[in-house]
Amino acid sequence: MSSTLLAGRLGLAESRIPHADRHGLLWLERGKLSVEDGTLHFLAAESETLKAGDYAIPYQGVSLLLLGPGSTVSHDALRVLARHGTLLAAVGEGGVKFYTAPPMGQGRSEVARAHARLWADEKARLDVARRMYAFRFGEVLPHRDIAVLRGIEGARMKATYRLVAEQHGVNWKGRRYDRQNPNACDIPNQAINHAATFVEAAADVAVAAVGALPPLGFIHEDSSNAFTLDLADLYRAELVLPLAFSVAKRVQDNPELLLERELRKEAARLFRKQQVIPKMIDRTKELLHVDDRGGNP
Repeated sequence: MSSTLLAGRLGLAESRIPHADRHGLLWLERGKLSVEDGTLHFLAAESETLKAGDYAIPYQGVSLLLLGPGSTVSHDALRVLARHGTLLAAVGEGGVKFYTAPPMGQGRSEVARAHARLWADEKARLDVARRMYAFRFGEVLPHRDIAVLRGIEGARMKATYRLVAEQHGVNWKGRRYDRQNPNACDIPNQAINHAATFVEAAADVAVAAVGALPPLGFIHEDSSNAFTLDLADLYRAELVLPLAFSVAKRVQDNPELLLERELRKEAARLFRKQQVIPKMIDRTKELLHVDDRGGNP
């Protein structure tokens, strides 16, 4: 079988590979990534996003290569990608899961250095946090105390939970989450837990693609992926809650459905349709004041 070079910007055909865009992401699934005659190939089975065939991969123009379900990768492929500084991660369908071993780094450090500068300056760090709240609430809050901002966030989110639950016909009894036993809560709360995890995975992809520093959060502080949590929270009201409550209602109406599976499928569909990860990449660059080439504007 002759190989097909994926044509188009970055050597990729957007009509054939969703998310193959200016962000330098290449999504592959249901196939084998290997090296033949010094060229990276992906032998694909028929899938929702790619026709069956043997594709030559122009890895030199790709920032982050994402392998979806049903994919395998050879040792030679890993060697070639590492040599050329092309990142590789395994993801769930649509980016609802994100796996790397070990955590990845970028070949350039401009974004990381910009991130570190903003985080290390107390005033700049608070300014970024205030911008994050402005993105979420549609207004710049006048307060300059992070504890006060968190309190305002908590109150507004309580109201948002009630509103979105009502819009989807879900009986909402309040946010309940037992970290030791996350499945002990009711269906709406379980749905929020799953949906939040999927959106955090999408944020993981975006942060890795940009080369930002996951531990350096502007609102979250203690977690090793604090910045990822910051980024994911920007989408809690507009993505996490509608996703969670819509599927929770579906499962409540049809108890035979599996909650996590239904949420995972719906999240993958929404991530593709709404281009969630590319939007997260743009938002990350905006927050850190970096341009598409990874430098300061």
